[in-house]
Amino acid sequence: MTDTTDTEVDNAEVPEPAPAEPRDGVPEVITTSAALQSYADALARGTGPLAVDAERASGYRYSQRAYLIQLRREGAGSALIDPIAVPDLAPIAEATAGVEWILHAATQDLPCLAEVGLVPSSLFDTELAGRLLGRERVNLGALVRSELGHVLEKGHGAADWSVRPLPANQLRYAVLDVEFLIELRDALQSALIEVGKWEWAAQEFTALLAFRPRERGDDAWRKTSGIHGVRKARNLAVVRELWRERDRVATRSDIATGRILPDSAIVAAAIALPKNVDELSALPPFSGRGQQRRRTTWWAAIERAYALPDEDLPATSVAPTGPPPPRAWADRNPAAFARLEAAKSIVNEISEARGLPAENIINPELMRRLCWEPPADINEAGVEAALMDAGARPWQAGLLGTALTTAWTTQDSVS
Repeated sequence: MTDTTDTEVDNAEVPEPAPAEPRDGVPEVITTSAALQSYADALARGTGPLAVDAERASGYRYSQRAYLIQLRREGAGSALIDPIAVPDLAPIAEATAGVEWILHAATQDLPCLAEVGLVPSSLFDTELAGRLLGRERVNLGALVRSELGHVLEKGHGAADWSVRPLPANQLRYAVLDVEFLIELRDALQSALIEVGKWEWAAQEFTALLAFRPRERGDDAWRKTSGIHGVRKARNLAVVRELWRERDRVATRSDIATGRILPDSAIVAAAIALPKNVDELSALPPFSGRGQQRRRTTWWAAIERAYALPDEDLPATSVAPTGPPPPRAWADRNPAAFARLEAAKSIVNEISEARGLPAENIINPELMRRLCWEPPADINEAGVEAALMDAGARPWQAGLLGTALTTAWTTQDSVS
C-alpha cells in the first residue's frame, strides 16, 4: 500500500459527477387526446405540487407559442406533451385545478402556457427563490447542483423545438427540466424559512400570478438594432416600413424576424436610400439568394416610405416618458438627484446585509420615478404607500420605508 499524504488527497482532482438520468426513463411524447386524458387522470390521482416547464422556438419562430410542455407530479410521473398535436389541454387544467405549480423563471413560460389554457392559481418560482436567498448562480442547473447535488446536462435550451419529430437527446433534456423541480422547491422553501424570507417569497409568487408581457407598442420599430445611426426623418421612414413589412412576413410564415431580414439590413437600406430595386439588391445584406427572393417585397416597402408626405414622416426624436436619464438629474433637479443617490446607498446597504440582489429589493425604474416625484408628505407611511402604489410588494416597502424617510427628511432639513 502506498501512503498518501493529506495534502496529496486535498490536491487530487475530484471527478466531475455524471449528468443525471431520468429516473423513469424518457416518456413517449403525448400526441393524442386519449393519451392526454390518460395522463390527466393520473395527475388527478397524484399528490403535491405540479412541476411545469415549456419549450419554445425563440430564434427560429416568430410566435412565442409552446412547442413542448413538460409536467411531473408525485404519483403520476413525468409527461412530455406536444401542444401542436393536442392543442386542447383542458383535461390537464381540470385535473390540476388548485394545485401549486413549480416553475423556473416563471415569466418566461407563463404567457405561452396561458395560450393553451394552462394558468396557475398558485406557484413557486425556483429561480426567484434562489435570488431571494442570494445564491450566486440561479440557472436551473446551478441550483439543482448546489441544493440537491445532481448535474443536469446542458446544451439544448436554445434548440429548435418546433421540429418534428423531436430528437431523442432534446426529449431527454426536456424531461430532466422537471425531474428535480419538486425536490428543489422543497429545499429552497426550507432555506427561505430558515433565513426568515419565506413571507417575502410568498408575496413575490402571488405577484407573479398577475404577470402579463409588456405591450409592444406602435413604436417598437424604434428598437431596431443600429437605428442610432439613422438620423433623418425620411431615412427613419424606411426603417419603419421595412420593419413593419418584415413583421408581416414573419407573422404569416411564423419565422423569427432575424431569419427573414436582419436589423443590419434594414439599417443599411435606410442609410443608403437606394434609387431602385437593383441598387437595393446590390447592398451586401440584400445580395444573398434568400433576400433576392423577397427583393420586390422589400423594395415596395421602401417605395412606401419614399411616397410619404413630410407630415407623415416619423419624428426624429421621441419625447421621453417618465424621468429623464439620471445623468441629467444633478443639473435639472438637484433635490431629486440627492434623493436618488441616498436611495442607491440604502439599497446597496440592504443588499449586502440581507444577501439580496439590489434589483430584487426594488425595481430600479420604480425607484427612479419615486425619487423624481416623491410623495407630498415624506413620512414613513407616505413613502411605503407610494412604493406599493408604484408596484412594490409590502416586504420591499417595509425594508425601504423607514430608511428612505430618514434620509430624505434629513436632506430636506439640511437644504
